[in-house]
Amino acid sequence: MADHPVAGYLVWAVLFGALFGWEALTLARPEAGLPTLSDAMDAVMRYPVGRWVLFAVWLWFGWHTFVRGWHFLLRGPVE
Repeated sequence: MADHPVAGYLVWAVLFGALFGWEALTLARPEAGLPTLSDAMDAVMRYPVGRWVLFAVWLWFGWHTFVRGWHFLLRGPVE
């Protein structure tokens, strides 16, 4: 494995950039009628099933990111 997993960093940078870009767009142009991230989370968490699904996704993501084999964000296992 390479010392610097550039592809992994690039993927995370694109994902976070897309999230920040969407939030900036929706906050800068409220007349467009696009939902912010908090609006989307409010819609999901309005119902108990949505809360449970979001909690399950959060647990799954945390497990696969930080615990399972201790592969931290696309890096190799700690030896």
